[in-house]
Amino acid sequence: MKLKEVLKKLGFLLWKDNSLRGWIFSIIFLFIFIKFIFFPIMSLVTGTPLPLAIVESCSMYHNGNLLSDYNEWWEDSEPKYSEYEIEKQDFTFKKGLNKGDILFIIGKKPEKLNLGDVIIFNTDHKNPIIHRIIKIEEADDKYFFSTIGDNNNGQMSSEVNIKSEQIVGKAIFKIAPYLGWAKLIFFEYNQRESNKGFCN
Repeated sequence: MKLKEVLKKLGFLLWKDNSLRGWIFSIIFLFIFIKFIFFPIMSLVTGTPLPLAIVESCSMYHNGNLLSDYNEWWEDSEPKYSEYEIEKQDFTFKKGLNKGDILFIIGKKPEKLNLGDVIIFNTDHKNPIIHRIIKIEEADDKYFFSTIGDNNNGQMSSEVNIKSEQIVGKAIFKIAPYLGWAKLIFFEYNQRESNKGFCN
């Protein structure tokens, strides 16, 4: 069979065949394209192995979320952050992050990260954590970071003295609010009771 004929049949299966076979083929093709073409290219361009990340908890949630008023939120939260010498203008993601938000991540050199930046980093937890930098220390030409979730009262032990090699990247902007629920919904049953459902 000639290559032209093969491509023609594949094109029909992918774009025009509305049968069950066509749908299955399209889903398989989409999976292969995203996993082996789209993500590797995105990783190369962004400089991180995880260019897109889903927020999996409410630890970065601001009350009211998209409708929240940053000035009001800051008035309530200032005592918490003044301890770390973080000022109002240092904040990115001023309306916080909601469970299910999809974030665009880029790789950043440790020396280019600042107080108030939101980073994603690996710990001994199953999945990476997305929290805000509250402390940066340098020792022997190495950088160490500490973070906290905007919606958390205190730090976890795993977010103190984070090494540079643990950092996956810096969150730049929110691509799609809540769209990550399309994936999260399949894992909700396995969550702790306090982590289940929407943020409020």
